[in-house]
Amino acid sequence: MLNSISTPKIRSLFPFRILLVFLGLLCIAQLQISYAGNLDDLHNLVGDQDAVLVTDTKGRVLFSKNAGRQLIPASTLKILTALVALDSLGPDFRFVTEFYLDQADNLIVKGYGDPLLISEVLVQITATLATQLSANSKEIKDLVLDDSYFGDPIVIPGVTSSYEPYDAPNGALCVNFNTVNFKRKPSGAYVSAEPQTPLLPFALDRIRASGMKHGRIILSSEANESTRYAGHLLRHFLKQQGIDIKGRIRIGRVRKEADKLIFKYASEFSIQQVVSKLFEYSNNFMANQLLVAIGAHVYGPPGTLPKGVRAASTFAKNVLKINNFKIVEGSGISRENKISAHNLHIILEAFAPHYHLMRREGRTFHKTGTLNNISTRAGYIESSKGGLYRFVVLINTPGKTTDRIMDILLNNLK
Repeated sequence: MLNSISTPKIRSLFPFRILLVFLGLLCIAQLQISYAGNLDDLHNLVGDQDAVLVTDTKGRVLFSKNAGRQLIPASTLKILTALVALDSLGPDFRFVTEFYLDQADNLIVKGYGDPLLISEVLVQITATLATQLSANSKEIKDLVLDDSYFGDPIVIPGVTSSYEPYDAPNGALCVNFNTVNFKRKPSGAYVSAEPQTPLLPFALDRIRASGMKHGRIILSSEANESTRYAGHLLRHFLKQQGIDIKGRIRIGRVRKEADKLIFKYASEFSIQQVVSKLFEYSNNFMANQLLVAIGAHVYGPPGTLPKGVRAASTFAKNVLKINNFKIVEGSGISRENKISAHNLHIILEAFAPHYHLMRREGRTFHKTGTLNNISTRAGYIESSKGGLYRFVVLINTPGKTTDRIMDILLNNLK
């Protein structure tokens, strides 16, 4: 009885199981079709002046359109600048700033392009420097600023004479990214907008000329304004440490055979930390400080933009085997920069060991880029199974952004 009852049940379940298997395979097929179809939908979003390249965790191409076309990368070019800095300067590199006393008791400061000489750092420097000065001199006369490690002037293509921070000039001795952050009180008086930095009288004329009521303006390179501002801020912090500069602030040069080195500040920020902050703030000033410093490091001082561009281009051609591209500066602010999605992907492959230095949003580590009618993004998407997808999105069509493309990628790259 048991057999006669059970056997028909088993037989009746067999077609049902086949149906379940069939439905399962159909669902998988539909998922695959949906996955491929959604990526195919990218074709409609990528115009003639755009490019997209996406690869899986093993470097296999998942989607490609116009990947060989030379387009404007905007700030995604900073990935190349960061990679060249890490390779050329080396993992142990730290920017330095030197302090000398000459025979007339003048204090001489020699800059080497440190992009992170910020107020908090100057406070630390002057605390140590005050001790050295007290031990070496009774009274400091002039404060002499030596910015000769970079050539003069550093002209960055794409930078204008605006007051905006992204147009900040570069130099060997600069503080606070060559910017001043201020606000105007109801009384009409201008004050600093950040507690760590005083608003110096030196900057007031520049602020008034801007016509702005608040914000962050840049110092110009004309008449050594940005370098002299560094001197004024340094004098302020030295005075807080009990060291008074009796003379004037002026531009000069170190004579290493005659002047006495009393303090050599090595940055508290490693080159990896500098790169991380470069990505965090997408700071054009920092990018080109790095590029010019690379030029000086590779080809000797003075650092110049052509030397930096040459170093980056040589690295790209010889190490990455990239050809058919054009870079004229290191931040991406210039529309003269041209590179393909294919070549930018090669840069991403080389940068992969350092991907964690990029800005993170959810599963993505990336660099965005924006110019007028230009929207770009490149980086990595974490896979749920480990590894990293690579993506490059270069949108050069006016009025379009990377948003819809990124939504499709994030929804399908699991």
